[in-house]
Amino acid sequence: LRPASGTWGSMPPDALAALLLLAGIGPGFGFWPWLGYHEVLFLVLILFTLVCLMLGDAAEAQFDRKDPGQVVADETAAMCIPLMFLPPESLSTFPRAAATLLVAFLAFRIFDILKLPPANRLQSIPGGLGIVIDDLVAGVHALIVTQLFAHLVA
Repeated sequence: LRPASGTWGSMPPDALAALLLLAGIGPGFGFWPWLGYHEVLFLVLILFTLVCLMLGDAAEAQFDRKDPGQVVADETAAMCIPLMFLPPESLSTFPRAAATLLVAFLAFRIFDILKLPPANRLQSIPGGLGIVIDDLVAGVHALIVTQLFAHLVA
């Protein structure tokens, strides 16, 4: 979708996390639901990372450019990272959960756009690994910010 295809690609994991929380599946809802929340996000992370790794070369060849904007599986995969391992308190009420999910989303988009080291160097790796690795690093950067927010503010 245009404009800002990376932003559109980052939205599904955030929406999925919100739906899981609304369904009572998330941190703070007991042991098994907590595990289910993280398993779902981890599976999305792995699945979309594998898609990038397997189809990245073909996508770059089809669109005749490095890390084409038409590929958003990398954003979908990496957006799962800041949504994981959240403290239950940060998701205990609707306002806290909404703020935490919003911070995770905004932090990921900012870091994905800025490409701070080492993401800026890693994106030059050819093929699918280069497509996804810089986003995974941005996801880790966003995880740090989200965790700080979740522990200090939410």
